[in-house]
Amino acid sequence: MFRFTCVAAASLALAACNSSSDSAPDSAAELNIPEVAPGDLSIDTMKEVTKTLSSDEFEGRAPGTEGEKKTLSYLVEQFKRVGLEPGNDGSWFQDVPLVEITSKDFKPMTVTAGDKTLSYDFGDDWVGTTYREDKTTSLKDSELVFVGYGINAPEKNWNDYAGIDMKGKTAVILVNDPDWEKEDQEGTFNGKAMTYYGRWTYKYEEAARQGAAGAIIIHDTYPAAYGWNVVESSWSGPQAYAQRKDGGADQTLVNGWVQKNVAKEIFSATGHDFAKLMDDAKKPGFTPVDLGAKVSTSFDNDIRTFKSKNVVGILPGSEKPDEYVLYTAHWDHLGHCKANAEGDDICNGAIDNATGSAALVALAEAQKKAGPAKRSMVFLAVTAEESGLLGSEYYADNPVFPLNKTVGGVNMDALLVGGGPAKDVTVIGGGKSNLDAFLDKALEEEGRVATPDPEPQNGYYYRSDHFGFAKRGVPMLYIDGGQDLVDGGREAGAAMAADYTENRYHGPDDEYDPNWDWSGTLKDLQLFYRIGRMLADSDSWPNWKEGDEFRAARDKSCSASDSGC
Repeated sequence: MFRFTCVAAASLALAACNSSSDSAPDSAAELNIPEVAPGDLSIDTMKEVTKTLSSDEFEGRAPGTEGEKKTLSYLVEQFKRVGLEPGNDGSWFQDVPLVEITSKDFKPMTVTAGDKTLSYDFGDDWVGTTYREDKTTSLKDSELVFVGYGINAPEKNWNDYAGIDMKGKTAVILVNDPDWEKEDQEGTFNGKAMTYYGRWTYKYEEAARQGAAGAIIIHDTYPAAYGWNVVESSWSGPQAYAQRKDGGADQTLVNGWVQKNVAKEIFSATGHDFAKLMDDAKKPGFTPVDLGAKVSTSFDNDIRTFKSKNVVGILPGSEKPDEYVLYTAHWDHLGHCKANAEGDDICNGAIDNATGSAALVALAEAQKKAGPAKRSMVFLAVTAEESGLLGSEYYADNPVFPLNKTVGGVNMDALLVGGGPAKDVTVIGGGKSNLDAFLDKALEEEGRVATPDPEPQNGYYYRSDHFGFAKRGVPMLYIDGGQDLVDGGREAGAAMAADYTENRYHGPDDEYDPNWDWSGTLKDLQLFYRIGRMLADSDSWPNWKEGDEFRAARDKSCSASDSGC
């Protein structure tokens, strides 16, 4: 589902993160939020960069193609023009080694329970792949263990793996997190608002940390926020990943999904009450259940490795050049795709995300005109977002600038263009930290208001390029476009979003339109400009609220060094 993701902005907590980040401020009054004058932003720059990057000449900007080469060359040209310096030790680039694994020749997934053998076909009943760079994947007679929601959250006193050794076993996991059925956002896991622990990415990561051989998530449409058709299409065909140093040896052999009715059949065959175990998994103190069954499957893998690139530019700070504020956006799109009725098969990605890439250039231009901020400002154009946030994930795992010296930042993905200005912005992940105060200050200066995420159950905070930084503790902002347009109100805003989603999103018709109204985009850019400048001229350090799923990562990062946060 598309969202007008103007910037990544999960309101993040700012703490006076000294050497150890032990004292997150309790109120905005404890934060240093400087006054910031409006930026001298160029809509002509936005128009020209968006138009150029989304032209047919760039072939949809797919990583590993001629379109990438042209995109990188153009972005460097623009970064130089507006006064940025190369950010990676004299280079404009960070190499991002990628691996593409295409699994094939799937054998059925078989489950043996006593004298019963159940067999399930790939696609209709289950889907899966491997994160390991192995030519052949074979999961044989692996014991099935129901681990509830597959969560290990010490800060919430919750461990679904308590008391079990998962080595060689396969975890069977529920989608989302334990209190997703609540009507409000109160509860151990924020009620209906999905947390990181509810995302399938986390569940596979945790299963690997537990030493599991396999991890299988039970699909359920509402808590997943998408149907089986989405799972099947997404997990069939080539899967791209950021290349791991060990070739993925520390990952599970098989990660996959099963239909809910398949899970029910397996539980019944093993003598377990599926509904009761689902209910038990929602309660504190749940412990894993050995299902008394074994699972097997195998498949072959075609493996292709190649390198893409992130683009890194910097404006050095005047007083604290070794402290960094980030602006991020992904430069890539889908390349060639399914043709439209006119036979056009280039997915140009004008909105998604030539606008975000153009915003990097326009914001860098304005920040350069304003003179150096106290802290350095980094402008990071990342690759392979469309393949699963791979460029940002690689950077966050291999940072050019240390994460404990990275103050926080703003991510921009698919800016609102064409509908004119909005009275509001949609805040995704609000209430997680005190960085809400920076956003609130910027909104006040722009005469706008914040609207809460209308669909917190869908976990949008965990689905864009800021996420790789957030899960490693770096606060990043996530703000969607406004819902309440000055001209036409909420009805007009909803109609514009629906039109884009239905007619252009991830298709050949996401093209530049010379008749677009850019006035709303300018207001969004001013918001991003103010937030970045406030952070860069502040002496406060971001942190998450006590009990947030990312707090422990930030505290650990900050305490690992005498310098930085």
